[in-house]
Amino acid sequence: MNKILETEDIKKLIPQRYPFLMLDRVIEASPEKVVAIKNVSINESYFSGHFPDQKVMPGVLMIEAMAQAGIILYKQKFQNDNLLYLVSVKSRFFSPVVPGDQLRIEVTSMKMLSKMGIFKAETKVGDKKIAEAEIAFGSQEARSGL
Repeated sequence: MNKILETEDIKKLIPQRYPFLMLDRVIEASPEKVVAIKNVSINESYFSGHFPDQKVMPGVLMIEAMAQAGIILYKQKFQNDNLLYLVSVKSRFFSPVVPGDQLRIEVTSMKMLSKMGIFKAETKVGDKKIAEAEIAFGSQEARSGL
């Protein structure tokens, strides 16, 4: 079943809030795949220092957006209250993201268990691939056993 999630729906699934809520909308949500949108605005606070003369979205914030989409993917399968933490990231960046861009973040499951998961993420602006990552996360219980 495909779902569309607005900001208030997203906030019910993940704990992040302004200014760290990186997703504006989820346009597809199923246990197999999530597609999320992040509109990159000139008003983002990080642009005042990264970089003032040539504004570029920090790569770590793109990873955070991908991770948030991955948690929504996890929540499509496991509807629990586990607080999930980043465990590892393997990423590549291909092009900068600037104000006015709209990120389309697509995440697919590699392995999802009740207390941990691994997923692949791809971020595009239009048809151009901007970044990709393989991200692992786990609950506190899963992390203490690692």
